[in-house]
Amino acid sequence: MKLKQFVGVLAMLIMMAIPVANANELVTADPASGSTVLVSPSAVTITTSLPLMADGNSVEVTDPSGNRVDDGTLAIADTEAVVGLIPLTVGGYYTVAYTLLAENEIPLTGNYRFNFIAPDLISSESPTPIAVEVTESAQPSAGSSKGTDFLVIMLLVLSFFVLVGLGMYARKIFNER
Repeated sequence: MKLKQFVGVLAMLIMMAIPVANANELVTADPASGSTVLVSPSAVTITTSLPLMADGNSVEVTDPSGNRVDDGTLAIADTEAVVGLIPLTVGGYYTVAYTLLAENEIPLTGNYRFNFIAPDLISSESPTPIAVEVTESAQPSAGSSKGTDFLVIMLLVLSFFVLVGLGMYARKIFNER
């Protein structure tokens, strides 16, 4: 009986560890978390470990008073999410809040802050657009991946063991009558 319990606990631990092994995570951010910026950035770039979906993502940048300073344009290119910024004029800590979606993954949500030191004199130069290469096939196919295949196979094996265990339990109850 102890062996069955051990195998059951081991199977549950393996099943819980599978999603964590392939979880999407933040790789880099520009401006970086906790950094001090002397020049107003024109965009915030967040890089993740897995390719992002084309729709459903959100990146918002707020100034020290809580007002949004992103221009609302969010470009997704493979593992990068880039949101444009209006020229920053107020010094202080800016907050970047994000929700990023990768196919078949839990949404990656979080926030971080960077410090902007405003210059004494602000010149009004015309902003330069950022070129982001986006292809038409940026949306990944709806097919399965190796992680999904492994999860399905493990669920089938687990269900087989549950079926055998229920059969043994039913036989035991039937024989006791």
